[in-house]
Amino acid sequence: MTTAWWQQPCATPHARFAEGALERQRQLTKPAGSLGQLEAIAVRLAALQGQAHPRVAEVHIGLFAGDHGIVAEGVSPYPQAVTGQMLRNFINGGAAISVLARSLGAHMAVVDLGTVAPLDLPGVRQVRLGAGTRNFAQTPAMTEQRCARALEVGRETAQEAAAAGAQLFVGGEMGIGNTTAASALGCVLLDCPATELVGPGTGLDAKGVSHKAVVIEAARRLHQQQASDPLSTLACFGGFEIAALVGSYIGAAQAGVAVLVDGFICSVAALVAMRLNPGCEPWLFFAHQGAEPGHKRVLQALGAEPLLALGLRLGEGSGAALAVPLMRLACELHGGMATFAEAAVADRPA
Repeated sequence: MTTAWWQQPCATPHARFAEGALERQRQLTKPAGSLGQLEAIAVRLAALQGQAHPRVAEVHIGLFAGDHGIVAEGVSPYPQAVTGQMLRNFINGGAAISVLARSLGAHMAVVDLGTVAPLDLPGVRQVRLGAGTRNFAQTPAMTEQRCARALEVGRETAQEAAAAGAQLFVGGEMGIGNTTAASALGCVLLDCPATELVGPGTGLDAKGVSHKAVVIEAARRLHQQQASDPLSTLACFGGFEIAALVGSYIGAAQAGVAVLVDGFICSVAALVAMRLNPGCEPWLFFAHQGAEPGHKRVLQALGAEPLLALGLRLGEGSGAALAVPLMRLACELHGGMATFAEAAVADRPA
């Protein structure tokens, strides 16, 4: 039997460079461990990049968009037309992620995998898998074939980033209704009640959040036989853009490019990616813990230590973009600080 591409091995971190980076951290003019997570970032990146002085100068952002049939169940206060409107905003430079990408000097690729209304936007890669996913309250969101194609589109985006010299890949998403899809995926994969993960998304009130939980629980019962493994669960409850994120994370790890994971939806995609290919875990950094209630639960399940906690719930990859300077500075500190010997500073208390 042929192994699916997403099950093929990921790149292996270089243990020798991790050891060397740890030794350098011990020699730098500071108390041991005093830079906390910044030290760990530098050591991990040294291992992933296979070099003594890692860098994250080249950042590539893959922004995936798609609509969701589950919106028909009244789980979002916004109309689906917003997805396409925001794609135009991304390209025109007015969205938060557009501003952040410019500020970071990052390359941004925008991919439309299936908005409700067909779009013809210069600068947007069109991979139309349908007019959004189907309503998973009634039927699986995606066929296996469309799910596999969405995974492949994510992989292609990550491979293009790697070929262009990316040192860090950031995935972003846009799709009205995708917090519902992500919550459903998380509930099934973590085997927890919907009430533990659902939140307001783009602005639901308490009644709307309760309704979202009811919709998800009913869908879980409907698909309980079919959603038997991570891939079928993704097809039953996910979105085109969520599947593309999953594929991009695995594809980046296979190509040897570190990944910075954004908020709740992206973290659920990371959970799916790790279930499909556990070898991608060392390549995933987690940018922040957002305001969506389920995000903390998912991060705990992943054993992730996020870099920021700013109460964010925007998506788009914005939280990950905000954490890029921390990763850059971690590398600058690692490579630029003097050692005790170089600075003629005593390396231990008298």
